[in-house]
Amino acid sequence: MATRMISLDVTDSTQDVARDACQGGPVLVVAGRQTRGRGRSGSEWETAPRALACSLALPTPWPMQRLPLLPAVAALAVADLWDDVWIKWPNDVLLDDRKLGGILSEASDGVTVIGFGANLWWPDTPEGVAARFDDDPGLAAAGAIASAWAEALQRRIDRGPDDWGVDEYRSRSWLVGREVTWEPSGSGLVRGIGDDGALEVVVDGEVRRLVSGAVRVVRPLDPPAP
Repeated sequence: MATRMISLDVTDSTQDVARDACQGGPVLVVAGRQTRGRGRSGSEWETAPRALACSLALPTPWPMQRLPLLPAVAALAVADLWDDVWIKWPNDVLLDDRKLGGILSEASDGVTVIGFGANLWWPDTPEGVAARFDDDPGLAAAGAIASAWAEALQRRIDRGPDDWGVDEYRSRSWLVGREVTWEPSGSGLVRGIGDDGALEVVVDGEVRRLVSGAVRVVRPLDPPAP
C-alpha cells in the first residue's frame, strides 16, 4: 500500500498527527518545526533553525515482543541515506561523536509510529550537537529526506524481525569498546550488541544485557571511519 504524506510547516508533534491520521495504511508526517516534539521517555527535543521532524505511522507490523527492535531498524534506515553516521544505542544517530538526530518508536491500539528527527542546518551548534549540512538546504530538503528514510525503513520492516540487520548495526555501533554508566547505579565496558538488539556490557567480569534505558559514556574513544 502506498504511503500517504502530510507536510506541515509547524505542528505540536508529528508522532501525534501521524497516529491520528493512520487509518489502516501507512502515513508519513513531515514538519519543519515542532512545538511539543519529544524524545525517549518524554524528554524535550531541541530544534535546529533548519530541522527535520517526521513520523511514519503504520499498522503494527511485527509481534509486540519484537517491536523494541524498531528504533534500531529505523536508525539503520538513516544509515541507508547517510553512510557516515554512527548509531548510539538505543536511539541516537551521530555524526563523528556528536548527536545529529534521534529515533522514537511508540505502539498502541494496533498502530506503530516511528519518528526521526535530525538537525539539517545549525550555524552555531551547541556543544555535542551536529548538523547535516554546512549551508541551509532550504525548505524542500526535509520532505525529500523524510520520504527516502520512510522508504528505506519500510523495506527493512518488510524483511521481518528475524532479518533486522544486526550485523550492520554492530558495524555502526558507536558504544562498543566504551565505558558507560546507567541509572540507577550501573557501569561497565560495552562488549557488543546482541542478536535481539540488547546492549552487552561487561560488569565485574560478567556480561550484563541492557534492553532499554539511556547510557552515558565515561571513557571517550575515537572510532574508525565506517
